[in-house]
Amino acid sequence: MKRITDSVASMLQLGNQIGQQLKSGDLVVLTGELGAGKTVLTQGIAAALGVENVTSPTFVISRIHKGKPNFIHIDAYRLLDVGVNAFADLDFESYLPNSVFVIEWGKDFISALSDQYLDIKISITENEEEREIEITGVGQRWQDFKL
Repeated sequence: MKRITDSVASMLQLGNQIGQQLKSGDLVVLTGELGAGKTVLTQGIAAALGVENVTSPTFVISRIHKGKPNFIHIDAYRLLDVGVNAFADLDFESYLPNSVFVIEWGKDFISALSDQYLDIKISITENEEEREIEITGVGQRWQDFKL
């Protein structure tokens, strides 16, 4: 499914709609160029789960926000050159049963955690204020996902 957002507020709202449907064990993979809105969408998802003060984990790779469920925000960009083994060494799978994951730049690493995830691609349109968001559910868990 595709959506168009035209502001930070509409990106946050879309994230909130997605977040309301997430539960422990769910994974969301975000792809989009720098400035596309991955962290803003993540903030909306987190807000739906009762998590505030979400910032990009670019330099620390991940941030774990404790809660029920935990909210784990990963920016895997710095791992792209080192490969899947480096991602696996971070032991994120031990958090999976009690957490919701949002992984920016995670397409190359998701198979280390699950074969079921919500794949979200964010593109900046010709109108630089708008973003096109393409959402694809991968696996049985996402078969009935709707916005």
